[in-house]
Amino acid sequence: MELGIHVPIFDIDGGTAAIASELARVGVAAEAAGATWLSFMDHFFQIEPTGLPAEANMLEGYTALGFLAAHTSTIELGLLVTGVTYRHPGLLAKTVTTLDVLSGGRAALGIGAAWFEREHLGLGVPYPPISERFERLEEALRICAQMWDPQNNGPFEGTHYQLAETLCAPQPLHRPTVLIGGSGERKTLRLVARYGDACNLFGSSPAEVEHKLDVLRRHCDDVGRDYETIRKTILANNPRPTPETRDEFVRAMADYAKLGIHSAIVIPTTGAPAGWIDGMAPAVTQLAELG
Repeated sequence: MELGIHVPIFDIDGGTAAIASELARVGVAAEAAGATWLSFMDHFFQIEPTGLPAEANMLEGYTALGFLAAHTSTIELGLLVTGVTYRHPGLLAKTVTTLDVLSGGRAALGIGAAWFEREHLGLGVPYPPISERFERLEEALRICAQMWDPQNNGPFEGTHYQLAETLCAPQPLHRPTVLIGGSGERKTLRLVARYGDACNLFGSSPAEVEHKLDVLRRHCDDVGRDYETIRKTILANNPRPTPETRDEFVRAMADYAKLGIHSAIVIPTTGAPAGWIDGMAPAVTQLAELG
């Protein structure tokens, strides 16, 4: 099992002027630890699950990843996850492609149906009903696949999106991993089976994750997809680990490793995330021993 790092908090010790230097240290710390994934959220207001108010600091995700690309060299970079409503899919594919080219082929597309109504309304971003958001998500996945097909620059005609050309030059150095976030059994996991290279589930309990993986396996059978080709990841936040509880965290991850979870993604929630990552570094070796 591998370790990923997800950074949702930008209230950094030292204030706003210290954010850039701390994030540069985060990139260095994550790679030195041996983590294989580094992500931010795709939000414009802070979200309540972090324990902070909407007014807390929040950076635009792809700009922040571009900054991290210049301060890292090996780790995969993505958002966990992009809300489909925030960017037109053609522009999203171009944005992720740019990140991939400038990072040397390390970009991932994390994407989901979006949910935070307050920031949509606050910034004037349309917030359609959930059924439409899922329709848009499926079209966005199809558009990105077409944008990343160098043999197909033709039009895309969907219900919600129409593109006269799906030209994307340059192409990504490596086709970005498509990670679909969420655990909805009827829609989200069906989209994972059809379009995803990876999924991200909440690490609520081994029993719950096992159930979600069983659902995913059935969806794969329905569409003729090899279940084993999908990378399974979890947000390990029940309870959220800390450097002080690192050994307990690794023991808890053993049950997830037995289910075939490839990566446990952990969340520093301090104002000094680079130091937090340093404290979690020994977990990388311990997790690798789980298989």
